[in-house]
Amino acid sequence: MNIALIGYGKMGKAIEQIALSKGHQIVLKIDIDNAADFNASNLAKADVAIEFTGPHSAFNNVMKCLELGIPVVCGSTGWLDKWETVKTSCDQHSGALVYASNYSIGVNLFFELNKYLASLMESHSEYNVLMEEIHHTEKKDAPSGTAITLAEQVLAAISRKKHWVNETATSSEELSIISKRIDPAPGTHTIKYSSTVDDIEITHTAHNRIGFAGGAVLAAEFLHGKKGIYHMKDVLGL
Repeated sequence: MNIALIGYGKMGKAIEQIALSKGHQIVLKIDIDNAADFNASNLAKADVAIEFTGPHSAFNNVMKCLELGIPVVCGSTGWLDKWETVKTSCDQHSGALVYASNYSIGVNLFFELNKYLASLMESHSEYNVLMEEIHHTEKKDAPSGTAITLAEQVLAAISRKKHWVNETATSSEELSIISKRIDPAPGTHTIKYSSTVDDIEITHTAHNRIGFAGGAVLAAEFLHGKKGIYHMKDVLGL
């Protein structure tokens, strides 16, 4: 499979290593220094693009891939206010997209665990819930996309929580997400339920970028030859 890498930072390089080890070819690498190479003729060489840039460029990158008929795997977060526009474009161009806030297989299993625990806690109002996420100092958005996904799962299950805040909660209806930026942490997410008698806590800690990169390549393999919008739940058959 021929892959275009849109974003060639630390994650892009990790994806490249895994893709090559699995027998794929990298036919295009785009970063800030060669943005002009992100064009139709170069993209046409690729079977699929993998996009890991940042919140300010991801939307335009995804739209360009869809408009040019290139299936795209997007791992950038912080742009989902434009999600409906991307969905419309994908439909109009019969495109293909995998989007996930986190491509780690372990994190996606953690998502399922989080939903189940939250559903159990709906009837136990004596427990308050709060979240913490820790990333490296180069992380461009806060809270992380993964933390937002986890928070939205909790909000969907626990009716006494109405919205999340990226600070210490000031009311019982708020779900607090505390964001910390500490090097070299690649990503730690914790959901903690506390009562006067005990605490219940679940944590996912990434040790490196390999899990994220491996999941992105897996998603690209899944997307090849498909149409429509998918998520890691589809890729993993969860």
